[in-house]
Amino acid sequence: GNEMKGKTSPCCATFILAILIIAVDQNSAYSQETQNIGTRTVYLIRHGDYDHEDRRDPDIGRGLVPLGIAQTRLVADRLRRLPDEMTSLHSSTMTRARQTAMIINEDFPNLELQQSRLLRECTPPTWREDIMARSDSTRMSACSAQFEDAFAKYFVPSEDSTDRHDVLVCHGNVIRYFVTRSLRVDTLSWLQMSIGNCSLTIIRVRADGSTQLVAYSDVGHLPANLQTRTGGENEAKKLTLPEEIEN
Repeated sequence: GNEMKGKTSPCCATFILAILIIAVDQNSAYSQETQNIGTRTVYLIRHGDYDHEDRRDPDIGRGLVPLGIAQTRLVADRLRRLPDEMTSLHSSTMTRARQTAMIINEDFPNLELQQSRLLRECTPPTWREDIMARSDSTRMSACSAQFEDAFAKYFVPSEDSTDRHDVLVCHGNVIRYFVTRSLRVDTLSWLQMSIGNCSLTIIRVRADGSTQLVAYSDVGHLPANLQTRTGGENEAKKLTLPEEIEN
């Protein structure tokens, strides 16, 4: 009995070896499977600045103002100059996002604009007690469910070996929620971020389904005097022709 101490019997060694071979085979099969799946890159664009004084339904009114149109032209040019070819264009059904996507579509006429109610703006739960106190909890829960459905639909690996580049034109709350999901942090933290109009946020979805935040609220394509952000700290900005100089 003492001679067997510290030694592995032949049957045990064979069993362990078999387990290791199975594990290697499974990892090899998984590796080969993921090698046949391309990367999906999602380009999230917040809509341009819009008419905040318009009290009409957001599917009818609250459209882009001239400043928002200018912002959209510049982010469209930014997308067009990227080295990757865009493969799809999606937008929220709300007027400000729909109009932003329509303008971007002019630079990408080969893409069919697809609209989805999953990308509409709403307010999910947050750590901010003041927001929670004046919001309807049922609506906020429904908003979270909507965003989760949207994330499950758009942030998935490519269907095949082709790399895909999807443009999603939507809203500040939507994008910030997606960022928390991609980082795997508490979704209640979405309101801890500010986000610019016509900013570019990029999230990469790998073959194994994991996500990587590449850029957030990038407004490098917008001159400083054309930048507007959430938070109510924006100065009034108008795109108007200078007054005619009197002789």
